[in-house]
Amino acid sequence: MKFGVLQFFSWPGRRGDLKKIYERALERVRIMDQNGYDAIWIAEHHFSTYSVCPSVHMMGVHFAAATKTLRIGTGVSLAAFYNPVRLAEEVALLDVLSDGRVNWGAGSGFDPNEFRVFGIDRDERYPRFRESVDIVLEAWSSDRFSYEGQYHQYDDVEVLPKPLQDPIPVWLAASSPEASVWSGKNGFTIMQDPHSSMAVIQSKRKMYEQALVENGHEPGNRDIPVARLLAIADTDEHARQVAKKGAEWTTSSYAKRPPSKQSEQVDPIERYVNDVILWGSPERVADTLKQYEEECGLNYLLCSPLSNQSFHLFNDEVLPRLI
Repeated sequence: MKFGVLQFFSWPGRRGDLKKIYERALERVRIMDQNGYDAIWIAEHHFSTYSVCPSVHMMGVHFAAATKTLRIGTGVSLAAFYNPVRLAEEVALLDVLSDGRVNWGAGSGFDPNEFRVFGIDRDERYPRFRESVDIVLEAWSSDRFSYEGQYHQYDDVEVLPKPLQDPIPVWLAASSPEASVWSGKNGFTIMQDPHSSMAVIQSKRKMYEQALVENGHEPGNRDIPVARLLAIADTDEHARQVAKKGAEWTTSSYAKRPPSKQSEQVDPIERYVNDVILWGSPERVADTLKQYEEECGLNYLLCSPLSNQSFHLFNDEVLPRLI
């Protein structure tokens, strides 16, 4: 199993200095670089204290400068909000400056406020995202290219620099069944979201793998990162309290609606605590992850700690039980 961290930059209640949140993330990245993690995946969000990181590519350069082997993942570049040739330039530059360490994750986004402020019709998010990904990949693979799309048209454009990696490894966010099936049909590798239960994750994974096979794509040994919110403490009870606090923050500030249809009787906080967040003592969390590896085929854990203690306990006490 590979290990990465999905890094948010949450600022609950605007308490404390925002700069310290960035400093804590940098400290975490340095620890990861020394402990065999595959990648830091940086979450992009806008206009919210849920995660104050509007430029994953700028943050990626910051993290790359402080590390030697850790890969720099975008988790994700919200492709629908960019001019795609500008996006191709920024990711390629990050790859060059990081000495070829980029994992490019791209997604469509779903926060209505982000679409409203950027002036993009949310109903167009999927076709805009897919067209942007198509253009980025074409810009990287061609010396010069032309493109006639629904939203973007280019004639004889040279995008520089080219990425150092050829090709840059690419993952598409697949939070919905539709996105999972579309990615499979088109042969992309996916990354799975932190807001679904493992049962739902497995269901979408099966749809994806079926779509791969039916459309002539080799499943192979693809690394499929599965993001999990983690609450780890010295005791299970303490960890559950951390999980509940994290669920309250998540549901009130950003993920206000579950990703799939839920009964109106289901309390969203309890849904996160009971079905989504992985919480417990280090021993319990390690045992659960071993179970996920054996029963669910988990081969890449993308952990998103809900507290700084959760990260340190994962690094110091859970990780050694898994490697």
